[in-house]
Amino acid sequence: MTDRRRAAWIAPSILSADFARLGAEVDAVLAAGADLIHFDVMDNHYVPNLTIGPLVCEALRKHGVKAPIDVHLMVRPVDRLVPDFARAGATWITFHPEASEHVDRTIALIREQGCKPGLVFNPATPLDWLDHTLEKIDMVLLMSVNPGFAGQQFIPSTLSKIREVRRRIDASGREVRLEVDGGIKVDNIGAVAAAGADTFVAGSAIFGSADYAATVRAMRGAIAAAAG
Repeated sequence: MTDRRRAAWIAPSILSADFARLGAEVDAVLAAGADLIHFDVMDNHYVPNLTIGPLVCEALRKHGVKAPIDVHLMVRPVDRLVPDFARAGATWITFHPEASEHVDRTIALIREQGCKPGLVFNPATPLDWLDHTLEKIDMVLLMSVNPGFAGQQFIPSTLSKIREVRRRIDASGREVRLEVDGGIKVDNIGAVAAAGADTFVAGSAIFGSADYAATVRAMRGAIAAAAG
């Protein structure tokens, strides 16, 4: 059963921000009530797009961003970039297990670098990896779209996957965040929360809105309504 007392975190993805004024955009979403900042790191190899690297993370820290930064690595190989993002100021570093040669070693590397490790599952990736890793990670990120591009539609079958991961986390007794990324909007975030997620990545739904604070408030209202 989902722990309804766990705080819901809103994580705007800067993939949808205006990069010409990124510092101001991040300041604005944090002032609007966001809890952490989500980085979508793509290499045009593991996924068909090319985005940002550690220098952007470092620049936001130098700009004065104090909020946690949640770095989602959609890259292969993974290990080469982990120390760079740790030095740049990452809080969480999540990666796709199929993109790592040695998943356990990558998890250990992330923790050794002072960050919180997590695994990411694409829509068709089985959850079997959690059989041997759940006790070692701090976050499970479920992709509700196929990774690579912003603005895609939420895949409804993700809801059953969320419920299964929530069951596993609750059974473990550990404090593990359950994050969902892809097509999250005001009109579906309640269903995602009801299924058991506690951390919600939203890119275009927030950065594409006219009023960031109103959108974040509406999302929190939908989450609260789902919790009853």
